[in-house]
Amino acid sequence: MLRAARPIGPLDRPGARLRRELVQVLGQRKLFQKPIPGLMHALIFWGFVVLLPTIAEAAVAIVDPRARLPLLGDAPWFALAVDLFATGVVVGVAIALWIRKVQRPDRFRGSHLREADLILAWILGIVGTLLAWNATRIALGLAPHESSMPVSGALARLAGSAAEVPAAERALVWSHLLLVLGFLAYLPGSKHLHIITAAPNVLLSKTRPSGALQPLRIDLDAPEDEIRFGAGVATDLSRSQILDLFTCTECGRCQEVCPAWATGKPLSPKLLIMDLRDHVAAQAPAIGGGGDAGTVELQPLVPAAVEDEVVWDCVTCGACVQECPVDIEHVDTIVDLRRYLVMAESRFPPEAAPMLRGIEGPSENPWGQPAAERTAWAEGLEVRVLAPGDPPPEWLYWVGCAGAFDERARATTRSVARLLTASGVDWAILGPRERCTGDPARRLGHEFLFQNLAERNVETLGQAGVTKVVASCAHCFNTLANEYPDYGARLEVVHHTELLARLIAEGRLRPSRGAVGAVTYHDACYLGRHNGRYEAPREVLGTVATRTAEMPRSRERSFCCGAGGARMWMEEGGTARINDTRLAEAAATGADVVAVACPYCLVMLDDAARARGSGAPRVADVAVLLEEATRPA
Repeated sequence: MLRAARPIGPLDRPGARLRRELVQVLGQRKLFQKPIPGLMHALIFWGFVVLLPTIAEAAVAIVDPRARLPLLGDAPWFALAVDLFATGVVVGVAIALWIRKVQRPDRFRGSHLREADLILAWILGIVGTLLAWNATRIALGLAPHESSMPVSGALARLAGSAAEVPAAERALVWSHLLLVLGFLAYLPGSKHLHIITAAPNVLLSKTRPSGALQPLRIDLDAPEDEIRFGAGVATDLSRSQILDLFTCTECGRCQEVCPAWATGKPLSPKLLIMDLRDHVAAQAPAIGGGGDAGTVELQPLVPAAVEDEVVWDCVTCGACVQECPVDIEHVDTIVDLRRYLVMAESRFPPEAAPMLRGIEGPSENPWGQPAAERTAWAEGLEVRVLAPGDPPPEWLYWVGCAGAFDERARATTRSVARLLTASGVDWAILGPRERCTGDPARRLGHEFLFQNLAERNVETLGQAGVTKVVASCAHCFNTLANEYPDYGARLEVVHHTELLARLIAEGRLRPSRGAVGAVTYHDACYLGRHNGRYEAPREVLGTVATRTAEMPRSRERSFCCGAGGARMWMEEGGTARINDTRLAEAAATGADVVAVACPYCLVMLDDAARARGSGAPRVADVAVLLEEATRPA
């Protein structure tokens, strides 16, 4: 099946991939995002790594009970390690059973719970027979360094009569080995296949920021059979995506943090991967199991495996990817499904159509406003519009479509402009020559439209001689910094909060501390989790607020505003709205102001504040708050 899937090309940054293997696979770092479950899994994982030689030891003992493994068999440290790590596995299984049977977290809903119980019992049987076998060896005087095996020694003292022990030793070594071999035979068809696939899956996952989607080059002049419009059937998936499906541990961590699932929508990242896995496995005879995929009609992934609504519920926030201990890239697969629906079948939520028409049309923006209106926000301000042939500024301010056309976001744009001017920065804007970066179209699945916009924007920036860009929109920032290099851009891109923090540190802006009251900051997904930019907004707010309060879900664990993945232009179902849920969390901190650093977040949370009515906190961009608190240097 992997051979039949699309190749993934050469692997970049081998050193980074190797470090990730050491940290995430051997070190279990992402599993420890949940300390108790992380400890449970680490005890079992490290236990089986250390205990691997005991399989050979048992196999040798089948033939000769007195035989020893070379090097390890007579080493007291190895005897101690086996005893302690086998006991650790037992403790790990006990914790796992406590979590599953006592705590019973909702994240396991939809997982194969009976199979998980069987596997835990099997693991307990393997290490239990190992400890009991070592106890009988100690009782018979066959185990060297008895003092190095405290747990097995304690069990040996409970052993039966001398006449019974030899038979017990034979029964236990056979039982242990048969349980191990039976487990290996059961493994390939079970949910525990991740034992084999997790390490290569982590190795193959992308090294770029998680917000950077893999480009899908579309050449309409190419032969028809060479043009790919996303993932329509199983054979359209890449080898990495296929490996993702069979690496899912069904732990439900992704489901637990998904904003769509949390607000009663059909999308569960876990169930999406499981459904795709089951569908691909069912198609295996036609894909790679000896059948001829060219003569068998494969069933479409949507809706045969995944319902349409599940695909469109995703806000592409990346919380699922952040939580996944085995680096499954749910968002990239969902976008690939969207690409096929949009470009091959023209199938997408109808309310998104005006947004696409606005970007495709002469206005080239989701709001459908004339390009000439891109500078309307600058009326009365000193703003240099970069004309063809003008010398490039130190910083090009990429205003973005929201910053140019949405009235609430325009307040942020004007504040950034005044602050840059007040600090003496040499800056300019493209004005009517700026067009949408293509982020909404790309996340919706219209890759060809994004490709066209990216190529033209990169050409415009190159002709203008621009090398440094500051962006107010987290989505524009992510696209310019991480995705435009695929189309030839060579830019230093910073977010406006980063540049403002730098200007404050240099003394070029001097805000008055405490000018804006108590503030809580909402991390934008495409600035924070997708790009790791957490400190600059907080540094700026620390200079203007009387106090700052963190929400329970913040930084890499932040909860989405609900606008990503082009969801800002689509209707929202479910039992609750994502933006209302997030604003309630912000209000619970007791802060007067919810600070944001992205116009999408501003619009979504401000809508929630207006719906909440009196008593709702104010929603404002970091730049607006800084301007209110700043006096001339």
